[in-house]
Amino acid sequence: MGTAELRGGILPDVAMMGIRATLGVVFIVHGYGKFSPGFANFMESFGAPAAMQIPIALGEVVPGVLLLIGVLTRISSGLLAIYMLGAIFLIKGAQAFSSREGPSTEFDIILLAAALLVIVMGPGRVSLSHIVSRIPRFLH
Repeated sequence: MGTAELRGGILPDVAMMGIRATLGVVFIVHGYGKFSPGFANFMESFGAPAAMQIPIALGEVVPGVLLLIGVLTRISSGLLAIYMLGAIFLIKGAQAFSSREGPSTEFDIILLAAALLVIVMGPGRVSLSHIVSRIPRFLH
């Protein structure tokens, strides 16, 4: 029985661009929402200082933009994976995987998996870092 293989085609690179862009946009939108004063109140309810609001928001927006354009994608994805682990285990704790009543962790796990995929696969050839090609490959 034959196997399906993708060799030298552009499809895997376009797929990685789609995953990068989706992940980047999700984190830009979620990070932008964290600039609102309501997020500072939410943080204080967890016992976190309100002064952490801006660093947390920037920690999602900046890597999201870098993923979107395809620069420093592995580092950005690593940072976002750490964020998602924190959201899953520290913020949401023992909540249900899927729940109709209140927050659940399935979306966070999908974002974590996508970030880990970008770490492993890299940005692909449809990225600014591949076009510039002056950035060392391990930083892609």
